[in-house]
Amino acid sequence: MFTGTIKDVGEIKSVTKGSGDTAIEIFTSFDANYIEIGSLISCNGVSLTVVRHGISGGRSWFAVDVSKETMSVTSIPTWTKGTKINLEHALRMGEEIGGHIVTGHVDGVIEVADIKPAGDSMVFTFKAPKMLMPYIAVKGCVAIDGLSLTVNEVQKDTFKVNIIPHMQRTTNFSIMHIGDKANLEIDILARYIARIFGKSEDDK
Repeated sequence: MFTGTIKDVGEIKSVTKGSGDTAIEIFTSFDANYIEIGSLISCNGVSLTVVRHGISGGRSWFAVDVSKETMSVTSIPTWTKGTKINLEHALRMGEEIGGHIVTGHVDGVIEVADIKPAGDSMVFTFKAPKMLMPYIAVKGCVAIDGLSLTVNEVQKDTFKVNIIPHMQRTTNFSIMHIGDKANLEIDILARYIARIFGKSEDDK
């Protein structure tokens, strides 16, 4: 479980495609000596398990294995050596929940449709899959590439979020361009409310 508060912007060290899983190594500012094998790290909003870690050229890194299923439903296939990604370690007992409850289970891939300045901030417009739009509400929460954000505006197939200067400096939003893909996780509350109402309709 995560909070959508980005702790580091990592860099893809290598991507090795196998016959099954894809092995990915990621540079990080996290101290490799304190990264535990089997621990979970949110990588651009995808909860992945650490399988190896070490230090190379004075830089800490960790490795994850990504299944074909995860590759098929996230933006991970676009990652190459040097790609910058948002990182967050799993929530520890007693830590502050600065964003909202994020599971690291991606609901779909969205696309940057527009970027416009608004004072010192930047307003990003994202185009989302039609099936996910009912779960996105004004003033509701979403996680984009793992970052907890508040939705400012919703249209038929797009929604907008405001990226303040701090987020521009400390996340991969600083290098996003129109046409780029991102991982979207809808609010877990919206998911369960939809399930509850869906069951009630089925029972009638």
